[in-house]
Amino acid sequence: MKRKLIFEMADEGPAVKMATRPLEGPDHWLRILKAAEKSSFVNGNNRRVLCRLGDGREMLEEYSMATGCVTRRAWKSHTPLRGPPEWQVELGEPPSPPPLTDDGLRESNDQPILTRRNTKKCLEWRIRNLPYPIETYSVAANASEKCIFVRTTNKKYFKKLQIPELDRIGTLPVQANVEYSHKFNTLIISYKKPPELIQFEKLWLEELNNVKEDDNPMDECKPS
Repeated sequence: MKRKLIFEMADEGPAVKMATRPLEGPDHWLRILKAAEKSSFVNGNNRRVLCRLGDGREMLEEYSMATGCVTRRAWKSHTPLRGPPEWQVELGEPPSPPPLTDDGLRESNDQPILTRRNTKKCLEWRIRNLPYPIETYSVAANASEKCIFVRTTNKKYFKKLQIPELDRIGTLPVQANVEYSHKFNTLIISYKKPPELIQFEKLWLEELNNVKEDDNPMDECKPS
């Protein structure tokens, strides 16, 4: 049984390391995904899609059936010399905090915590536990590094934010698409999706609508 994901074209308005290999453009990346072995499972309002790429990598995505937005993306790469492969989360909530050590210690939970989410119009990063006022932050797109740099004037925080969605379709970040705000000790950074990415996502969701659903819930593919 096929179920269609809802996707609405966003109003364009005015003018994790294994997943960010430089490619030729959105058409090239779309061809790679179309050629991948794909399986799908629907649970309630969420759809999980597993893609096994020709180079041995696996990409696991979870979508909201209501919005058509991807809510989670993880990657697994099979490397013989590194032991059993593990899922690396690119998008969505990070793994649960590690258990206490033998001496009862755990990394402080007041350290900055980075999470990623996507909307129809924007790529978004949220960095929690940053108490500084908005004027403290510098958020700058860097085309040569294909990333966004986050700095504070008090030199208390620095972060290089990768943008794998742009890298995969061969698009460089531009400062005009960057916005940020700060509230409740959280720095919220939004990057407006360029037309190339919006069109790619539309075509990819159309491709996923042709993937037959499996009865297997793919529990073994659940990232930690």
